[in-house]
Amino acid sequence: MTEALGQPLRLRLTAGQVHDVTQAEALLGEYLAEYVLGDRGYASAAFADWLEQRGIIPVIPPHPRSQTRQWYDRHIYKERHVIECFFSKLKQYRRVFTRFDKLAHRYLGFVYLVSTLIWLR
Repeated sequence: MTEALGQPLRLRLTAGQVHDVTQAEALLGEYLAEYVLGDRGYASAAFADWLEQRGIIPVIPPHPRSQTRQWYDRHIYKERHVIECFFSKLKQYRRVFTRFDKLAHRYLGFVYLVSTLIWLR
């Protein structure tokens, strides 16, 4: 999860086969936001309903095979590139993108360190 300028707020490490949307509610927690931007991986009706119950507008494009087309603001969605820029900065560190660490807590610790360095730039 990142803030509007692409700086990391919360990170959560899961297994490779775990879907992103399963972690979204836990990552958002009690944060207050006007919009939540996500890619098509977050295009879940249950997640969109959860956001709307909290008064948050989901800006998530619908899945291409979806039966119902959900409207989303394309101009706001263009701001999602800052999130992708964060992941690009994170992967500039060889130890992150190659995953040399065998233990999850060591890997996550290094990701926290790199995220701190990104914040301090």
